[in-house]
Amino acid sequence: MRDLILITARGGSKGLPGKNIRPLNGRPLIYYTLDAACAVAAKDNICVSTDSDDIIRVVNQYGIDVPFKRPAALAADTSGSYEVILHALNYYEQQGIRYDRVILLQPTSPFRTGAHVRDAVALYEPGLDMVVSVKISKANPYFNLFEENKDGLLTRSKGVGNARRQDCPVAYEYNGAIYVMNVESLKVRPHTEFSKIKKYLMSERDSLDIDTKLDWLVAEAILSEEDAL
Repeated sequence: MRDLILITARGGSKGLPGKNIRPLNGRPLIYYTLDAACAVAAKDNICVSTDSDDIIRVVNQYGIDVPFKRPAALAADTSGSYEVILHALNYYEQQGIRYDRVILLQPTSPFRTGAHVRDAVALYEPGLDMVVSVKISKANPYFNLFEENKDGLLTRSKGVGNARRQDCPVAYEYNGAIYVMNVESLKVRPHTEFSKIKKYLMSERDSLDIDTKLDWLVAEAILSEEDAL
C-alpha cells in the first residue's frame, strides 16, 4: 500500500502562539514529528500542510520540501481536519499520485516515535476505516463521568455505576498522535464518522499532546529528566 504521511501544522495558536516551531529542549516542536515521519517514509511521501511561511521555512531547514501552502480558508479556528486531508489528497491526485492510506500525525505529540507509527500501521488490515492511537482514559462513563438530567441533577453517564474503578470496563480516549486512515473510506465520509476502527494503545507519557502552557512545561520536564539520566 502507498502511504501519505500528512502533518497538519496551522500557524495560529491561541494557547501557545507559534507552538509548532517553538523550541522544545532546543529543537522546534515540529521536528519531533518530522523525525517520526522520516523513520517510516521517504521524504517524497511526507506532506506538511500549513498556512504559515515561518513553519514552511523551519520545515525546509529540516530538509523537507513543503509542496503547497494551505489556503487561508482551511486555516481558520473553525477549519476541520477532514477538509485539510481532502485538500492534500486532491493536490497529489492532480499530480497523478494516488495514495491508499493517509497517516495523519499532529505536530504536538513530541513523544510519538517512528516505532509507534510502524506498530500502528502493522495493525491495519483490509476492511478497516482507521487505526487510531489511544490511551487509557482517567475519566470513565461507568465511574466518574456524569451528565445533568432534566431536573438539574447529576446522573452517571453510562450504567448504574460501580463502587470501584477496577470493576468498570476500560475506557479509551484518542490521544491525537496517530491516525492511519483508509483513503477510500475518507472519500465517503469524514474520519469522525468512521465505524470500523481499531485501537493502537500508547502509554500516558508517549500520549502527551501539547495544547497548553502546562503541557509544554510537562514535556520540558520529561525531556530534561531523561537527558540527565
